[in-house]
Amino acid sequence: MKITRIKTRVVDLPLAADFHPAWARGRKQTNILMVLVEVETDEGITGVGAAHAGLEAAVTIHRFVTPHFIGQDPRRIEALADVLRDAEILGAPTYCMEIPLWDILGKLAGLPVCTLWGGFADRVTAYCATAEVRSPEQRVENVHRMLDEGFRALKLRFHHPDPRDDLKMVEAIRKTFGNRIDILVDANQAGVEPGFGGHSSWGFARALDVALALQELGAYWLEEPLPRHDHAGLRRLRDKLGTLKLAGGEDNHGLHEFKLLIDQGCYDVLQPDALLSEGISQMRKIAALAEAAHLEVAPHTWGNGIGLLANLHFACSIRNGSYFEFPHDPPSGFTLESRDQMLAEPLTIDMDGCVAIPDRPGFGFQLNEDLIQSHTIATLG
Repeated sequence: MKITRIKTRVVDLPLAADFHPAWARGRKQTNILMVLVEVETDEGITGVGAAHAGLEAAVTIHRFVTPHFIGQDPRRIEALADVLRDAEILGAPTYCMEIPLWDILGKLAGLPVCTLWGGFADRVTAYCATAEVRSPEQRVENVHRMLDEGFRALKLRFHHPDPRDDLKMVEAIRKTFGNRIDILVDANQAGVEPGFGGHSSWGFARALDVALALQELGAYWLEEPLPRHDHAGLRRLRDKLGTLKLAGGEDNHGLHEFKLLIDQGCYDVLQPDALLSEGISQMRKIAALAEAAHLEVAPHTWGNGIGLLANLHFACSIRNGSYFEFPHDPPSGFTLESRDQMLAEPLTIDMDGCVAIPDRPGFGFQLNEDLIQSHTIATLG
């Protein structure tokens, strides 16, 4: 089997309403921009993947990956992964290119990729990942809906200028619902989009104050409380906590960086992403290192439904998984329907709060091809 063609399509999908992500310094988001990747073979099997990016990723794939993939056996994934590591030196990260290779292998075997990896589980417990800054009253109202939908955990963004205003959200939810829902918090201190305003740096003292308050309120984890390279600060913070876990890693790239996070004792929960952090099979090496260190792994999934489904297979294949990120924050424009609009059907949770692996070969992608074609703004390859 040989790779004969790699086609990338830059797709600009509209959101049903405006979306104001807390980490983006006042940006109003009106669309989902993604690169759909299709790897064709001489045996008629095509692997599908996607990048959480725009034209820059398509150009990087076209210039620095495609010339080295054409004519190669797509089943030699471990060897081809070397190309992806080197390509990042010259352009945007291309770790997403492992996804269509495993999609090909799964289709060839007639098995879901998760099953090829040992299939530890066929579903995982999801948390409702919110994104906008809202008042305590609004979030209490949102939690009523989440519980009705089946969620048993949610993630809040801490982005008020004064963290005490953020803590009021947790206090209000605890007062109203008790322990009926687990609470996760994301401070997005590891990295934000470039720009001015809309972000307040915490520093160690504030991070510790917030972490201790969250621990008292029974929160499950605090995500990205300090810059991603502040290994000493993260270790020091973690050493001062008891039941509250520290989570992070979505902005780290490469197996070596995650090994450093583990060796330095920075986190209790690692959050690699198959579109951003490392190749998806390489992420299983991260999970193995984490398992040996008694750490949890909860992949970051924010972006699009194709990436979420790929990360779902990864999450179901490991034994040290944690809650699974499920972006969904109505009435904003970023909901499960908008997130997955490039798929024929959106991924949903069941009434146990779990999301299940589709029982289809490969990653089980079923594309909404008409919508994708009508919103493609550039094609390469």
